[in-house]
Amino acid sequence: MSNTPRRTMLLTGASRGIGHATVKRFSSAGWRVITCSRYAFPENCPWEAGPEDHLQIDLADPASTERAIAEVRERLTDRRLDALVNNAAISPKGPGGSRMGTIETGLADFQRVFQVNFFAPLMLARGLLEELQQAQGSVVNVTSIAGSRVHPFAGAAYATSKAALAALTREMASDFGPRGVRVNAISPGEIDTAILSPGTQKIVEQLPMRRLGKPEEVAKAIYFLCTEQSSYVHGAEIHINGGQHV
Repeated sequence: MSNTPRRTMLLTGASRGIGHATVKRFSSAGWRVITCSRYAFPENCPWEAGPEDHLQIDLADPASTERAIAEVRERLTDRRLDALVNNAAISPKGPGGSRMGTIETGLADFQRVFQVNFFAPLMLARGLLEELQQAQGSVVNVTSIAGSRVHPFAGAAYATSKAALAALTREMASDFGPRGVRVNAISPGEIDTAILSPGTQKIVEQLPMRRLGKPEEVAKAIYFLCTEQSSYVHGAEIHINGGQHV
């Protein structure tokens, strides 16, 4: 038996897509996974202790996020958090799922998107910094290909929030690094999830790899950034997009 303590991660946006694949990847490696999402724990999910370690919270509400931080700290009886993965994100759409640009998107929508996609990751990382430091852990922020160029489907609020999250990753890396906490980001491109927009196939036809990415491929990159295999990777943003911007 190993004397190494079981590793623990906190993952937001765990109920589907990349988040779901990430939970399965870490759980299969023996990690304890604490999940957060807007939804109740889905009964068909296979990982051990899932219902007990799931928090149904609204990251669009700062007060709810603060309560979640307090609850997570209570659950970490050894005061250690090995990884925080900020995956949750929202992207409002117009009629028929149309893209909402800077003119169509209301200020309230911009504020809500930034609260979920930008401020909640900041709040969680700062609120759990002591536990991350105790474990010499890692933070992984999930940005997006839309954060660096105008995307035909991702809206202006989503894109600008992801660009801000990429900048936040660099700032956090500078501030958290001296405390022994690594901070990186992954930037997925067109991944085969439920949130794909109609017309995505036209983008896929132009990709050098000529296919969508798989959620499991993104989960593997997240796992890499949370383990000793990436022990000197810090302040990076890894692009997972099949060569979309070459």
